[in-house]
Amino acid sequence: MFFGSKNPVIWFFLVLFCITGRASAEKHIPFGVELGEDQKPIPVKIVIVTMFEIGEDEGDRAGEFQLWKERQGLDVKIDFPHSHHDLFYNEDTQVLGIVTGIGTAKSASAIMALGLDSRLDLSNAYWIIAGIAGIDPEDASIGSVAWSSYLVDGDLAHEIDPREMPANWDFGYFARNTTSPFDPKKPEPTGEVFVANESLRDWAFDQTKGIVLPDSRSLEETRMLYTEHPNARKPPFVLKGGHIAAMTFWHGQILNEWANRWVAYWTNGRADFVTSAMEDTGTFQSLEYLDRIDRVDKNRVMILRAGSNYTMQPPNMTAAENLLRENKGFAGLEAALESLYAVGSTVLEEIVDNWDTYKDSIPGH
Repeated sequence: MFFGSKNPVIWFFLVLFCITGRASAEKHIPFGVELGEDQKPIPVKIVIVTMFEIGEDEGDRAGEFQLWKERQGLDVKIDFPHSHHDLFYNEDTQVLGIVTGIGTAKSASAIMALGLDSRLDLSNAYWIIAGIAGIDPEDASIGSVAWSSYLVDGDLAHEIDPREMPANWDFGYFARNTTSPFDPKKPEPTGEVFVANESLRDWAFDQTKGIVLPDSRSLEETRMLYTEHPNARKPPFVLKGGHIAAMTFWHGQILNEWANRWVAYWTNGRADFVTSAMEDTGTFQSLEYLDRIDRVDKNRVMILRAGSNYTMQPPNMTAAENLLRENKGFAGLEAALESLYAVGSTVLEEIVDNWDTYKDSIPGH
């Protein structure tokens, strides 16, 4: 008789009870249970996309996922064995959290697996990609957060070792099907750049630009090292800017210059490089494919990255010295995670609290 229930979460709990003979103390939706003909998939209003966790999902040192799980009450576990990490859901707010794993390959495959999962209705879902990043000291300080629409891929290219490149080249890295770095006769992009909804990005920025972000003495000590970069010395703040995704964790003044030119090159000057990470072009590529079959709406995607470390060294330090120092622990990690939550949750709660408006009408349009 319970198959007439309109609540899909209750339906899954009861199916699990029948399978195991007892109810689990933890709310849990198993994998491999098919929906009945009269059952609807679990509705999702917002997907929080994170890339990694440190240790456990709760109660220890936080990675990208932990604050969302704890503070948004994501207490319904949804088995997700065909990807990196199980999903977690709040049945009251209909917020879903995913941890994709680090790198483009994991993020693309995790989002595709999520989008094709018949247990979930993602057709009206908004997506907040919330992760840490390297941040350009020319633009902002560690702990700052940037809303991005322009996502530039830093991997699809030709490369010649700088020791063998022509003397008149600045870099040995150049676009495919071109003849030199930053050749103006570049082909149409085939994965080198993705553009998320700029109007939605601007709306999200307007909702959050006045938020006072966490700061500390240790953050200040690190940013004061950047004596030649005024924006790097500011307390953390919210801004807009372009993002580059590359599987190689690059660092240093020379590669920072390359990243600025590479982002400007592929966006035709419409975006400035601000943050760097690994996953977002893979994530967005899967969302574009899923949009084609009406599983998701790519116009509901927001990208939020917070600076956990600078992308180049301060004066009087080499790139290698600074990278090796950061590898012992990013100076801005904890602040970046708190900033991500403070900014991202503001937008999340605005959408959830006003779902009757935002379900059918994307803000900013």
